[in-house]
Amino acid sequence: MDAIVQAALASKAPASVSTSSHGRYNSPLTSRYASAEMAHNFSDAKKFSTWRKLWLTLAASEQKLGLTDITDEALKEMAEHIYDIDYEMASIEEKRRRHDVMAHVHTFGVAAPKAAGIIHLGATSCYVTDNSELIMMRDALDIIIPKLASCVDKLAKFADTYKDLPTLGFTHLQPAQLTTVGKRATLWLQELLMDLRNISRARADLRFRGVKGTTGTQASFFTLFEGNHNKCEQLDDMVTELSGFPSAYPVTGQTYSRKVDLDVVSTLSSFGATAHKMASDIRILASLKEIEEPFEKDQIGSSAMAYKRNPMRCERVCSLSRHLMTLVGNVQQTAASQWLERTLDDSANRRVTIPEAFLTADIVLSLIQNIVDGMVVYPKVIQRRISQELPFMATENFIMFMVQKAGGDRQRCHEEIRVLSHQAGRVVKDEGGENDLIERIKKCEYFAPMVPHIDALLDPSTFVGRAPAQVVSFLKKEVEPALAPYRALLDAGVTQESINV
Repeated sequence: MDAIVQAALASKAPASVSTSSHGRYNSPLTSRYASAEMAHNFSDAKKFSTWRKLWLTLAASEQKLGLTDITDEALKEMAEHIYDIDYEMASIEEKRRRHDVMAHVHTFGVAAPKAAGIIHLGATSCYVTDNSELIMMRDALDIIIPKLASCVDKLAKFADTYKDLPTLGFTHLQPAQLTTVGKRATLWLQELLMDLRNISRARADLRFRGVKGTTGTQASFFTLFEGNHNKCEQLDDMVTELSGFPSAYPVTGQTYSRKVDLDVVSTLSSFGATAHKMASDIRILASLKEIEEPFEKDQIGSSAMAYKRNPMRCERVCSLSRHLMTLVGNVQQTAASQWLERTLDDSANRRVTIPEAFLTADIVLSLIQNIVDGMVVYPKVIQRRISQELPFMATENFIMFMVQKAGGDRQRCHEEIRVLSHQAGRVVKDEGGENDLIERIKKCEYFAPMVPHIDALLDPSTFVGRAPAQVVSFLKKEVEPALAPYRALLDAGVTQESINV
């Protein structure tokens, strides 16, 4: 048997396994986590069909502006072959030509032979690469923004539901004054609103590269239109409008400025920080058994410890958010290292970084939607923890009562409280017992006038300050206006992705 085991351990996978889809690395961002719509948005099918659409819009616009070599038959063939891409032919051509754009020019020309001679006329590679990437970023933002608005909407309802429920606050991760469960949720909400504002602004600012030529001067199109400045500008405007953008960047080098990528990915990275903080807070509260993320009936928390209910969704949010936060460094380096009109050292990096930023943000948003939609609160556990800490916090109220209502001496009252508090503290810390300060106070003759009022003085709702009112005001003044542009969409329902936990 030892020989059989050793032989199996030393064996190599057969070729049929190593060359299959399971024998090659697949990014878990798409194979395990991503939504179907975001995975498609950065797929080869979306990318290369968008290239073909861009070649069609260029040719159609050039024809309208007087280039007679572009026929209706050519445009018709191009329009009929947007999606039937021969990827095998393109792969062979790319290996031969060492140029992906020209490989697809050739492949498109084979599919639309009447257009073969005018495809990519006057353009440089960045006409299709940069413009298609801007289209994919625009469409990715349009996927993300409604999901982010949905997260805000769901969390706002949670905050409103629990705006009056007192809970122990923590500073330095140590017990502090009380707040409410809903008020704590507004701290997460406020940061999500910042992200909604920032990402929406980046979406509104996004423009098209347009038709700019090899170094941004439109020289090739200036030649095609025989020195006609107006036609060059019209071509840029026409292609931009046909591609669904209100405007193009007025000046570019060969590429649009990589500062644009930095502007967009920075907002996604910033959202990653928000998501990480929120999920970390929920993980801490879950460890206290005060709040839990959803947990399915048949879900297994641990392969060894059957009783466990691990916060797996929040842990995944933290894990992926850390990845999202790091990606902005790549984009900063790329934007900073582009020389003059462009260098190609941006290309391979951007093929990885930009899709991963959007895929990761989309996955994190789907997780947060799921968490907030099914988050469970345990008021009895929260109340028990309050009861353990509140007696110490209430001592100032006790002193005020004794001085104002019972005519006591402030200094003597303070000393009586100090002695009893230290005695109760020793029971908690040295003996592992419950906090018995209230019982000690009730038995102390000095505090007899206060005993009938002690329950009212210990009412947790009197220790939360303006927290409930702050929640109401915040939801009305900040959240409702921010969500107003998305209200119809939210009422119709934003897609809720199934979560692979």
